[in-house]
Amino acid sequence: MDRQTGADLYVLSETFGTGFLAEGSSSQADVQSGRILSWMREQAHRLDAAIAGSVVTADEKGFMRNRLYFVRPDGTFDHYDKRHLFSFAGESDEYVAGERRVVTQWRGVRFLLQVCYDLRFPVFSRNRGDYDAIIYVANWPVRRREVWQILLKARAIENQCYVIGVNRVGSDKKCDYLGDSVIVDAYGRVIASCASGLVEVSSAELDMGALVAFRQKFPVLADADDFHVNNQ
Repeated sequence: MDRQTGADLYVLSETFGTGFLAEGSSSQADVQSGRILSWMREQAHRLDAAIAGSVVTADEKGFMRNRLYFVRPDGTFDHYDKRHLFSFAGESDEYVAGERRVVTQWRGVRFLLQVCYDLRFPVFSRNRGDYDAIIYVANWPVRRREVWQILLKARAIENQCYVIGVNRVGSDKKCDYLGDSVIVDAYGRVIASCASGLVEVSSAELDMGALVAFRQKFPVLADADDFHVNNQ
């Protein structure tokens, strides 16, 4: 993380500490969640920056969650539990879906928190004028690489926002991952990226003045359909 000194926010991939559906029981992975969250808080304090990434954990009722933490330097944090569980790979058998839509504000930018498979469901992430950027953390396999690249741009364009997509690199027993992490602006242009297949760090400045000016000049969201999502 020190290679991008001075950053306000560092984003890590989905279940970065254990891998997606980590080998062994999810309860064993939960034992590590406290240590991972503690590490995130320590790093946020050390770097004077926020850190976001998802962790396998249990909620207060003992249900397993794929939980995205957004941790601030003072140790406080917000969390979002992945709403759309990837039933194709059995995630819905091990975890309980979240219900809350979560937007958190940090140093003048409002971030909508999302996890991997959420990317395929645009109604849930529709901009209601309540955020400026979407964070997607993922374990997105190489065989669906083009879908990842296209949908990140689509979410940025349709919501007139920045999109930060951070995907893992490497392999597990079922999939290979190339990363292809990017930051996309509201025009769908990639303004920062990591080389495919390599563990890299990349950064960009989110120009809030330019974003506000674009929304005012071309107010697409004013004509958007009024969707209603359950539990919202």
